[in-house]
Amino acid sequence: MRNIALADVDHLDRDVLPIGTDYPPGHVLDWHEHRRAQFLYGATGVMIVDTAEGTWTVPPQRAVLIPAATRHRVRMLGVSTGSLYVEPRAVPWWPAACRVVDVPPLLRELLLTATGFPADYDRSGRAGCVIALLLHEIAALRPLPFQVRIPASAALAALCRAYLAAPDTGVGNAEWAARAAMSERALTRRFRAETGDSPAVWRARARMLTAVPLLATASVTEVAGRLGYATPAAFTAAFTRTFGVPPSRFAAERAPHGGQKGGPNGGPNGAAPPHG
Repeated sequence: MRNIALADVDHLDRDVLPIGTDYPPGHVLDWHEHRRAQFLYGATGVMIVDTAEGTWTVPPQRAVLIPAATRHRVRMLGVSTGSLYVEPRAVPWWPAACRVVDVPPLLRELLLTATGFPADYDRSGRAGCVIALLLHEIAALRPLPFQVRIPASAALAALCRAYLAAPDTGVGNAEWAARAAMSERALTRRFRAETGDSPAVWRARARMLTAVPLLATASVTEVAGRLGYATPAAFTAAFTRTFGVPPSRFAAERAPHGGQKGGPNGGPNGAAPPHG
């Protein structure tokens, strides 16, 4: 199934509904939730998934697992997706919070095959076997560190979301404490209690997350400068320390001449129906 709304098929007696969707650049799926769990794979571009608890950045050729009934927002930056919408009873092992995962070649091919199935695919035939294998492969995936937690406190959450929108290496604890109307010590203590990290460590990781979509259209040197790093080498070291891979891995995934790669069927992205 491609470019159809989940609501049109959610009633079907299928544990897994595979849907492929092409999104125009900059498309935003505003705050919503699904009755089913969702495996959301981006064949091209970058996705940014927000919930009340955190923000997950999904690089190209990766996916995010979204639990059932989780209110979320997705920003699509030149993305063509493949989704599996899964009945919660069929995946008791599904994580309780969003999780970014790598998508190995076998899983990618299974997913692209599944999105070609009709809505009422034969559960006892080849399609049913592909769907069953998909769930086995997803269950074996391990999380990648492409996320930051958002504090529960409204004042601290506002600071974090503003920083994600416009990261600035010049911002420190003193400025955050003043904006939150608390002492630096109180800010650090509360922030660590709600996120597990100090504000400085959180900001450093947040800068790395914002670098991922920038690398789709800019060089490592350009991104390092935009994020305030003195040298590309310093930025590369920080990025590699955070994610375990150098930023060149993501810059290299651009198509020749700076264009985005096509969707999973090789074509350009098109208009998308209003579902996520």
